[in-house]
Amino acid sequence: MERGLSGREAVYVHVGGCWNAGKRSKGVTREQALHALAEGVKVCPQCEPDNALGFLD
Repeated sequence: MERGLSGREAVYVHVGGCWNAGKRSKGVTREQALHALAEGVKVCPQCEPDNALGFLD
């Protein structure tokens, strides 16, 4: 999960090891990632975590 400049809000969900994840990224559980996607956090267009997690919006 990549956080914004403030460190509070999530701005992108990435697959672990994504080359496009920024320095403000940290690992989260599968459940946390799915919750973030359900809440509308954007997916990384390069690694497509929604597909990897089987998330259907």
